[in-house]
Amino acid sequence: MNIDWNNLGFEYMDTKCHVKYTYKDGQWNDGELVEDPHLNLHIGATSLHYGQACFEGLKAFKGKDGQVRIFRPDENAKRMITSARRTLMAEVPEELFVEAVKRAVTENADYIPPYESGGALYIRPLLIGSGPRIGIQPADEYTFIVLVIPVGNYYKGGLKPVDAVIIDGYDRCAPGGTGDVKVAGNYAASLEPGKIAKDKGFPINLYLDAREHKYIDEFGTSNFIAIQGEKYITPDSRTVLPSITNKSLMTIAEDMGMTVERRAVEFSEVSNFEAVGACGTAVVLTPVDKIYHGESVTEIGDGTVHPKLMELYNQMTSIQRGNAEDKHNWCVTVNA
Repeated sequence: MNIDWNNLGFEYMDTKCHVKYTYKDGQWNDGELVEDPHLNLHIGATSLHYGQACFEGLKAFKGKDGQVRIFRPDENAKRMITSARRTLMAEVPEELFVEAVKRAVTENADYIPPYESGGALYIRPLLIGSGPRIGIQPADEYTFIVLVIPVGNYYKGGLKPVDAVIIDGYDRCAPGGTGDVKVAGNYAASLEPGKIAKDKGFPINLYLDAREHKYIDEFGTSNFIAIQGEKYITPDSRTVLPSITNKSLMTIAEDMGMTVERRAVEFSEVSNFEAVGACGTAVVLTPVDKIYHGESVTEIGDGTVHPKLMELYNQMTSIQRGNAEDKHNWCVTVNA
């Protein structure tokens, strides 16, 4: 194994193994460690035909003290249960989920980036319908996998603002759809508008609500947050994925003495905000200083990183890496 820890990106890499569990006849088996990165899947599997697939994303960090901390796996477990219920898949019990994550991290300890690199071990739990069906109905067999990948520090040169764009003609999801669960189909639908945005030179795109195109939904892969005075503002919508990063930042904001507002946010308000950010597992927090929509450009702030966004980012990453008190008991340590 020869890994350049200081130049890791966010790309797939084979590691030692993944953890695999199978649900059949009404129960989950004890799981197994699998070194082969290929999955033998029935051609009639419901994940292939009817989209019975959901996933999660979380990280493990090696601290300066040598301890390995997994950030809030219990919250990812709860969100996967919600996704499974929405798509009529077998639920992965929270205890099994957390144990599987710990097992995958421990078995792949050699792939956890060292503290000095600023990297992390990205953890991808995946739940799919693996039993065959041709009629539109849920499977009778499910496969739960936890794989891990070493990834680099997204901000090697420090936190920097980016520009975002609204791509007309595309909606993230329909009202009453699956926008609030982390199912694979949501991401398939986002590929084309995401590519259009990148081809135009924008790293992220912003979606407005599908009904009126008036309210902010979320960024392509991240929740929307805004700062106005002592307020932390984020959309409260049935079509927004409940981000664990956003949930954590809201708690940190309250710890900082800020007031958290979860409400409908009109796009027309954006120009009045002091700061806007996109938050998610991969980046934690990305400042956004301009949003393009057709011929119009909405500017936010003065082109620098707002102090409160910087404080939120620093506090969150310090907790994850063991450099700040984990007073909410978010981190799960493993012997790796």
